[in-house]
Amino acid sequence: MIELEGLTKRYGEKVAVHDLTFQVRPGIVTGFLGPNGAGKSTTMRMMLGLDRPTAGDVRIDGQHYDRLKDPLKAIGALLDAKAMHGGRSAFNHLLCLAQSNGIPRSRVTEVLDTVGLTAVARKKAKGFSLGMGQRLGIAGALLGDPRILMFDEPVNGLDPEGIHWIRNLMKSLAAQGRTVFVSSHLMSEMALTADHLVVIGQGRLLADTSMADFIAQNSRSYVRIRSPHRERLLDLLHHEGITVVETGSGVLEAEGGRAEQVGELAARHQIVLHELSPQQASLEEAFMQLTAESVEYHAHDGTAVTGPAPVSQQQWGEGWNGGRGGGKGGA
Repeated sequence: MIELEGLTKRYGEKVAVHDLTFQVRPGIVTGFLGPNGAGKSTTMRMMLGLDRPTAGDVRIDGQHYDRLKDPLKAIGALLDAKAMHGGRSAFNHLLCLAQSNGIPRSRVTEVLDTVGLTAVARKKAKGFSLGMGQRLGIAGALLGDPRILMFDEPVNGLDPEGIHWIRNLMKSLAAQGRTVFVSSHLMSEMALTADHLVVIGQGRLLADTSMADFIAQNSRSYVRIRSPHRERLLDLLHHEGITVVETGSGVLEAEGGRAEQVGELAARHQIVLHELSPQQASLEEAFMQLTAESVEYHAHDGTAVTGPAPVSQQQWGEGWNGGRGGGKGGA
C-alpha cells in the first residue's frame, strides 16, 4: 500500500502539490489522472524519495522509501524509460540494478523474457526504439518481484500488441494482490485498465473513487429512445416524472430513468420501440468535465497559449525535476 498524508511540494512561491491525502490499495489497478502540470510526476517522485516534500508524508508499506533495505523488492517503478546508460546492453543494465539490490542474476533473464526482449538482451540500449526502451523500463520495475508497482505512461511508444500486453500485465499483477499505480494521459486505455481513480488538478485532489462512480458523478447519463409512437411515449414518460430531451431525427433522451423502466412502460402500453439504449459518457468526457477549470494550458484557433505569467507547474514540477537523478534502485 502507498499512503499519502498532507503531501505538499513548493518551489518558491509556486505550489506544485497541495495537501494530497489518499491511499493506493493492493488488489486493484489505481489510475492517476490530471491535466499537464497538475503535479502527477512531482507526486510520484516524492513517493520514491527523488524529491523531498515541503510538508506531509508518504509511506511505502508503512515505511519511508529511504528506509527500505532493498527498495526494488518493495516497489518497482517506471518513471522515465530513458533513465539508463545507453552504452550498456539490456542485460547489463538490469544486472547492475539486480546486484545493487541483492537480486539473483537469474531474475534478469526471467524479466527480459517477460517483456519480450530476450532476443535483444545483449544489444546496447542506445539503439532501442521508444517501445523497446519502455519494455526495458518495465523489466526494471519487475526485477525485484515487488509488492508495489508504479508506472508513468507505460504504453508510451508501444504498438497495439504491446499495449494489450501491458494492460493484461497490470491487471494480472493486481489480481495477485499487488498494489498497481499507473499514470497515463491515454484515457481510452485507462478506462480498460483501472478499477479506481485518483484525479488531481493544479496540485489538489479532485477525486478518489471507483471508475464507475467517477464516470457517473461527472457525466450525463440518459436512455436513448426511438419509437414510431413518439408522442404517446413522450406523454407517458412525462406522466412518470421522467425528464425527456427531444432531439432531431425523432430521438428522445430520457434522464432520470433506467432503460428497464422505460422498456417495461412501453410494453405495458403496447408501444413499439425501435431503439432503447442506455448512454453514458466516456472516461475522457467525464475527466474533461471535472478538470475543465484546472487545465493550465489551452489551445485557441490552433495556437497554444499558456496561463498566467508565473512559472508553470509543468516547468517546475514535472519538467525541471525530470532532469534530476538519484534514489536507490531507481527503474
